[in-house]
Amino acid sequence: MTTSVTIVGAGLGGLTLTRVLHVHGIAATIYEAEPSAHARSQGGQLDVHEHDGQRALAAAGLTDAFRAIVHDGGDAMRALDRHGHVLLDQPGDGRRPEVLRGDLRRVLIDSLPAGTIRWGRKLAGVRPLGGGRHELTFTDGSTVETQWLVGADGAWSKVRPLVSDAEPAYVGVSFVETYLHDVDRRFPATAAAVGAGGMFALEPGKGISAHREPDGVLHTYVQLMRPAAWFADIDFNDTATAKTRIASEFDGWTSALTTLITGSDTGLVLRTVNALPVGHRWARTPGVTLLGDAAHLSPPAGDGANLAMLDGAELGEAIAARPGDIEHALATYEAAMFSRSEVAAAGAHRVLDLCLGERAPFSLIDFLSAEQ
Repeated sequence: MTTSVTIVGAGLGGLTLTRVLHVHGIAATIYEAEPSAHARSQGGQLDVHEHDGQRALAAAGLTDAFRAIVHDGGDAMRALDRHGHVLLDQPGDGRRPEVLRGDLRRVLIDSLPAGTIRWGRKLAGVRPLGGGRHELTFTDGSTVETQWLVGADGAWSKVRPLVSDAEPAYVGVSFVETYLHDVDRRFPATAAAVGAGGMFALEPGKGISAHREPDGVLHTYVQLMRPAAWFADIDFNDTATAKTRIASEFDGWTSALTTLITGSDTGLVLRTVNALPVGHRWARTPGVTLLGDAAHLSPPAGDGANLAMLDGAELGEAIAARPGDIEHALATYEAAMFSRSEVAAAGAHRVLDLCLGERAPFSLIDFLSAEQ
């Protein structure tokens, strides 16, 4: 029987899986809700780790293409206090090269045969048909049957309920995303404060983290440890009011930092932080598995995209090794993924505490200094 894999979600994990399968001559089709590859911004920069993200891209045969999009110097890091005084300043060393998520996604998309991704196909639900087969129903009323299904559809996966009753839960922290453009000319003090790479200014329960992106862009996540209801009281559609409300949480901070909020060229975007239980796993379910955030959503700690790509690469390699026995391949993949993701999830919660816990920012500075 010809092996053909159906993947829901054209994020980095699903794309990596599809590319690795393609390298090994195995057909795959991705169904993606977005109408096109350019439908929305794909987020900021990623530091691509040697042991997972770079390893996955090597398996996909895309190392050279990845190197061509690296933002040189983007891995520099500094910590500031609320007055803008430098507490830590680490120059980039190239060990964790930085790339824009959108650029990396484009590299993966361009590496696939035309027609592999079916854009504008938003999944409404999935039902088992027996014998490991499943029927996918899309919001446009169309349906597809598949023998091998991979849920790469993120935090609120529609595929996950086939294998698990777990749902993401709010972890008590939300991020507010902003962008400043042409910063060296318009906001020189803020540009100087952030520096050449990443910057964080943290205190217990709150912080401002920013990253310099190509073409004079500063991309910021404001972090606040508040109940979900606190954010619900803010009208983020009213940009001026939202800026004032979020900036008021940083009274007494230098304007070089608060300008990252008040000077935003875009509307403020709320990013609620949710997570699946640490150690989330499921019993082997015929014909279906998960990868990335669908499988192991955790607080952001620099590992999510890297883990999703490694999931995709290892799943693709497992299928390629046993194309006639995909059930064995799925079991092999899940055993390694469960173990790896449990360690990573526990680490992500620990990093969140280092960033916003009672010893912040010195807990994080100690951690980073020990890694050098």
